[in-house]
Amino acid sequence: MDIGTTTGIALNAAPKAAPARDPALEKAAKAFESIFLRQMIGAMRASSISEGIFDNSATEQFRDMADAKTAENMANTGKFGIAEMLIRQFGARVSDPALTAKPTIALGAATPVEKDSTP
Repeated sequence: MDIGTTTGIALNAAPKAAPARDPALEKAAKAFESIFLRQMIGAMRASSISEGIFDNSATEQFRDMADAKTAENMANTGKFGIAEMLIRQFGARVSDPALTAKPTIALGAATPVEKDSTP
């Protein structure tokens, strides 16, 4: 049974080699996931109805630092998949030289139009 004609899946095809990953893109994607998770944790903490008896600015500051570290550790596990999704989405764009090439401007290609000084 050949399902490849309807689904586009080739049953006997060799698996494609994974493209080389850009370390800068991977680092940025993980940093974004960490920031996203930190914001999510902060929003969950803000929804708390009551304050604790020992809550003050110092405990709040340490709680924020602990939340940031927790979010960073959660992002490094890769279990949420946000960084992986960003790498897949933007990886093709970064690896395509046509999309990342900077345009070159030829100096002197266009000559300025001189104004006529006659009235």
